[in-house]
Amino acid sequence: MAGNSGGHRDGAVKGRSQFKTPSGHYAKRDTSTGRIMDVKSDNKPFKGVRKEK
Repeated sequence: MAGNSGGHRDGAVKGRSQFKTPSGHYAKRDTSTGRIMDVKSDNKPFKGVRKEK
C-alpha cells in the first residue's frame, strides 16, 4: 500500500507514470486518461512515480 509514513514513501504512486521528453525534462502522465499533468523544470525524475519504457 502506498503512503507517506515516517518521512518516506512506501510503494509507488498509483495511476501515474513518467517519461523523459526530448528536451531532457521528465513529464508526469495520468495513466487512465493519458494526459500530461506536470513537467519538471530540472532534469531529475519525479520521486515515487514509475517510469515508462
